[in-house]
Amino acid sequence: MFGGQTILPAIKTMKDFEVIMNSSHEYFVVLDLHLSKLASVKKRAREGNKKPILHADLIQGLKSDKAAAEFLCQVIRPAGLISTRGDMLRIAKKNGILAIQRVFLLDTLALETSYHLAETVKPDVIELLPGILPDYIGRVHRKTGIPVIAGGLIETMEDAKQAIKAGAQAVTASNQELWL
Repeated sequence: MFGGQTILPAIKTMKDFEVIMNSSHEYFVVLDLHLSKLASVKKRAREGNKKPILHADLIQGLKSDKAAAEFLCQVIRPAGLISTRGDMLRIAKKNGILAIQRVFLLDTLALETSYHLAETVKPDVIELLPGILPDYIGRVHRKTGIPVIAGGLIETMEDAKQAIKAGAQAVTASNQELWL
């Protein structure tokens, strides 16, 4: 799914971006970015043959609405968009951008609401948070038939291995020690 890459570095700062640009990782997740930095990240990532996956809900200065989704898909054209919002995911799919539904495992109601959204939107991937609950990785995949990645609270390589063993296609991790 991600060219065999099982660790998806999740960057929070431009310093993290520099680390990724000098790494062998092809795919990476942008968790927090100011709108003014989008064009330069796009340009540098393309020059370095990197494939950014943007967390659309966390781009500072950009609303998570249909206009923002169209802008991200048609102008920035990332490898993927992560969002909790159905419209963002639908527009990503329509534009041939990997649509990743972020699901927070808070309680049964949140999980059922996420199942309903997955059923109506049919995202390409579901990202489960926290990713340290391996039983839910297999459970969500079986219920939806959609590939799962795990993120959140994955602090060690053992955490990552357990998520992969439980069926996650990859894990997102902001801990730079896991990127090496």
